[in-house]
Amino acid sequence: MAETMFLRVDDVAKELDVSTAYAYRLVRRLNQELEEKGFLTIAGRVDKRYFYERFYSTKNDDEGRG
Repeated sequence: MAETMFLRVDDVAKELDVSTAYAYRLVRRLNQELEEKGFLTIAGRVDKRYFYERFYSTKNDDEGRG
């Protein structure tokens, strides 16, 4: 399967070990930040690179990940 550029809410919940409800709030917040910067977003999904940049201060999500 091809690598996707988005994380879904369930992926965010699993990655951060939080509830699905909290993951929805995080995804909405991250998407709001992206919209304020002029980017288009998809409800319930967040750009994978932006997610890792905001939570782990990395520009590349492949660092240290398998």
